[in-house]
Amino acid sequence: MSFDLVFFGGTGDLTWRKLMPALFQAFRHGKLPPGGRILAVARDDRSDESYRAFIKERFVDVESSKRPSDDEFARFAELLHYRRMDLSRDEDYAGLKSWIDERGADTVVLYLATSPHLFPVICEKLGAAGLNTPQIRVVLEKPLGHDLASAQEINRVVRSVYSERQAFRIDHYLGKPSVQNLMALRFGNALFEPLWRRESIANIQITLAESLGVGTRGDFYDRTGALRDMIQNHALQLLTMIAMEPPSTGDADAIRDEKLKVLKSLKPFTPETVVRDVIRGQYRGGNVAGQAVPGYLDELKVPADSHTETFVALRTEVQNWRWAGVPFYLRTGKRLSARDAQIVVNFRQVPHPIFPGAHRANKLVIKLQPEDGLELHLLAAKGSGTNDALAPVSLDLDFDKVFQTDRVGAYERLLLDAIAGRLNLFVRSDEQEQAWRWVEPILDSWQRSRENGGEGPRGYAAGSWGPAAASALVARDSHAWSEEQ
Repeated sequence: MSFDLVFFGGTGDLTWRKLMPALFQAFRHGKLPPGGRILAVARDDRSDESYRAFIKERFVDVESSKRPSDDEFARFAELLHYRRMDLSRDEDYAGLKSWIDERGADTVVLYLATSPHLFPVICEKLGAAGLNTPQIRVVLEKPLGHDLASAQEINRVVRSVYSERQAFRIDHYLGKPSVQNLMALRFGNALFEPLWRRESIANIQITLAESLGVGTRGDFYDRTGALRDMIQNHALQLLTMIAMEPPSTGDADAIRDEKLKVLKSLKPFTPETVVRDVIRGQYRGGNVAGQAVPGYLDELKVPADSHTETFVALRTEVQNWRWAGVPFYLRTGKRLSARDAQIVVNFRQVPHPIFPGAHRANKLVIKLQPEDGLELHLLAAKGSGTNDALAPVSLDLDFDKVFQTDRVGAYERLLLDAIAGRLNLFVRSDEQEQAWRWVEPILDSWQRSRENGGEGPRGYAAGSWGPAAASALVARDSHAWSEEQ
């Protein structure tokens, strides 16, 4: 199958930091279909050779195990091409169409690695140039809009040019191997299904923690914040995969139908419940990994009076028969104690403990990053005498050690899926809009609070696990975050 893969924003950070290294790994693994061309388009005036040199220079920043040798890069670089393009000029889109048509590839993937506000104009001009034929797919990078109205407008324009099956809305968390194992855990094994419900599970926690700050992206981050950046997309997608009903088939729409049902079942927020069930924070100066780091308000390009949240913790429920009454806790933040993404399923205690120490409940930890694996925490007898007290033990499964292969990264998997036309790991427009619909009352409440001179985000020390109120949120239900258990 021949393919053309076109990157709009071909000299941008996302392209050279994430997409090109992912494509190189696919090339190294022999996964790229033969007969492919990779075209970068941007405003810079470059030749194919100068663009190849540009990418090679930036491969120095790739971790050593994934860095190409000169020979490997030379072979990969034969696929790379560059075209100067002004995204506002109709004639440039006509020129792009001519470049694509001259070969007539079986599949054409147009990846919009640009600012989302450019998505509508790019899609309209692609449609006007005739770059929307059935073999063409468009990939839309997150964030897709900054609120429900802007997301709906982007989707309206995209749907006017492309069918839903041609639109690939990417969320790179869905490409992580550990998330694939979440699907396998739930729907490939009979062991957990009888327990995967309110009668057995006390609460579920989703943590997406980062130890880094905003770095040089202060201006972007201050317009976005943690709720838009992480909760509305990554965290909610993980929640849907944990809570969804078994789909009837492995077809993309069967899976996405069940995810949408979860989003529609989430308990809606009101102004009162936002105050009670949502904690927002903003990091102050502190210490991370032995290094002193500045607070958010001291970061480059961040306004001194910013109310943008760098931390969010919230409590919600899925209001259906399987999950009624089970709290779901979502948490994300920057400059936290560790880089850690995980899902913790806390099971209920035994109904009648007969052993000393049996008060500690079982839990399943699904590790997403930096490790990729599963931990099952149980209780076992010590066997050290007549005392029948139980001690905690854990079964630890490290997928990297078990499979002992160079595993496919998130962007590598998603790029290959886009080329192959597999939609299972991409977000449908109704999913995405429903997620915005659910978070919008939180955004509105915070905006009204700011306009009325209300309290901004709570401060927390860099290197901590966020504001103390986040612990109190969970303790209110007599639970605790995983690191506090």
